[in-house]
Amino acid sequence: MESFDSTKRSLFEILNDVKTGKIQLPDFQRGWVWDDTRIKGVLASVAKSFPIGAIMLLETGNEEVRFKTKPVEGVRLNGEVKPEQLILDGQQRITSLYLTIMSDESVTTRNERKYEVKRWYYIDMGKALDPHCDLEEAIISLPETKQVREDFGRRIVLDLSTEELEYENLMYPVNMIDKYSSWRREFNSYWRYDQAKLQFWDEFEAKVINSFLRYMLPIIILKKENPKEAVCQVFEKVNTGGVVLNAFELLTATYAADDFDLKRDWEDIKSRFRAYKPLANVSNTDIIQAVTLLATYYQRKRKASQNVPEDELPAITCKRKDMLSLSLQDYKTYREPVVEGFIKASKILVENHIYSARDVPYNTQLVPMAAILAVLGSEIDNVGHKKKLMQWFWCGVFGELYGSAIETRFALDLPQVIDWILNDGPEPQTIYDANFSPSRLHTLRTRNSAAYKGVYALLMDAGARDWLSATSIDISTYFAESMDIHHIFPVAWCERHGIPRSDYNSIINKTPLSSRTNRIVGGDAPSMYLMRLRKHAGLGDEEFSMILRSHMINPAYLYSDDFDGFFNDRKERILQRIEGAMGKRIARMEIEIEEGVFVGEEPDYE
Repeated sequence: MESFDSTKRSLFEILNDVKTGKIQLPDFQRGWVWDDTRIKGVLASVAKSFPIGAIMLLETGNEEVRFKTKPVEGVRLNGEVKPEQLILDGQQRITSLYLTIMSDESVTTRNERKYEVKRWYYIDMGKALDPHCDLEEAIISLPETKQVREDFGRRIVLDLSTEELEYENLMYPVNMIDKYSSWRREFNSYWRYDQAKLQFWDEFEAKVINSFLRYMLPIIILKKENPKEAVCQVFEKVNTGGVVLNAFELLTATYAADDFDLKRDWEDIKSRFRAYKPLANVSNTDIIQAVTLLATYYQRKRKASQNVPEDELPAITCKRKDMLSLSLQDYKTYREPVVEGFIKASKILVENHIYSARDVPYNTQLVPMAAILAVLGSEIDNVGHKKKLMQWFWCGVFGELYGSAIETRFALDLPQVIDWILNDGPEPQTIYDANFSPSRLHTLRTRNSAAYKGVYALLMDAGARDWLSATSIDISTYFAESMDIHHIFPVAWCERHGIPRSDYNSIINKTPLSSRTNRIVGGDAPSMYLMRLRKHAGLGDEEFSMILRSHMINPAYLYSDDFDGFFNDRKERILQRIEGAMGKRIARMEIEIEEGVFVGEEPDYE
């Protein structure tokens, strides 16, 4: 059976159905936003019988695809009207045509300078019939007063504020197209049935009015039997002019049909997250995905407890179609554990020196992490359990496993990490899959890489102390001292000494320092700036060397300005630290071979 029909309907049939509420919008459709120029453009296209594109409608009546609905902008309905069809694609065109043709009010739009304005739309009848004039030039808009003024408003150059002035100036109001017979009668009466004007009107009616009245729109009707996933996918494919619809917005409309305001609920969640800086980039879709993951986990667990055969158990999943199928009851049940899971995840990240959202290696990895923590509850307070969780986390980061095709990994992570932590089950797939090549350190140059952020956190976790203040880097000093990652051998020095950019800009030559310390470092050789720093800090040689060692640096290489010795030594130290975090041995001779040529992650502004 076909999932859609393709047909044609007259423009005025469509607009009348919009007016009566037979055609409405799903609540996930964003507001009407067309500006004055685009409105005049679509009117001109219809006047010239040019195509304006197909309109896609969705049949209502499917209980599985219920949305909260709203009338098209400008429509006034008497009471609640259940629509027969919803606009999936064509909202801007239909709304523009409805407001200009069917509404008896001025149209609120925007001018070329993006100011909100109110406009009435007219067709200059003389220009419309002039063979040397493009019809597009005949479509004009006037302010709410229906007067065009010049000389700072002192002189009126066009006044259409009364019907008589419209007749006199031969300006046809677009909102009278569907009532053209009454306007024609008054027009002819005004001109005392002058033969020239009667002929003028007949020509205008034949060329312009009839173009509107006979205009046919291609219509694609998506049948009500289509599943929610198909509706969402179709909308994304056709809605090229707007922002991509996501699962949260579609569920917002679905839940609204049961009087649950998902947007308001998300605002409540965001207000709780504000106190936890690593969660600043968590999105509403991340919440839906984590809730879906948790809901399907418990669904499978319940079925398994009922001795349902393995091959008949529901899958643990959080793919798009499953997110769209998340029931309101499941959302309400698992929403709070997931929110608490994200908050616990944030606290654990801070414990591991990931203090802000920009330093979270993979925001995507927070989704399974929150679900895992929702299941573990207070069990995560066990030191051994937390150590295992972080081993999984670091394997995901340094294995760079959460950049794409992540939903399948999420579905494996949740049961496998839980079983591994609580029951000493098999090692999770993510840990098994994680590999880190030593050569990768050379290509980690900016925060665009999850592994770069991971090394940054491990450097702080190693007990790094600021070179000037000698304070350890914790959450308070991180923000108070404006900590960031800075070059050890300064860029200016490296360029003077012919050090390749690929080396001096890599994570191996960077470390967390306060902005004040970095200013003192400047562009000098390490042997010079270290003397200045030690003097400012007022420390002895041994104590200052201990501070340098806390950054996985052998001070001797810095004092002798030996970049190559420093580079190779620190690379090894960082690799050992990564090994400890992943709980896996890194083969030192391994060379990472990838298709193509590595072009870096420039620009680097650090």
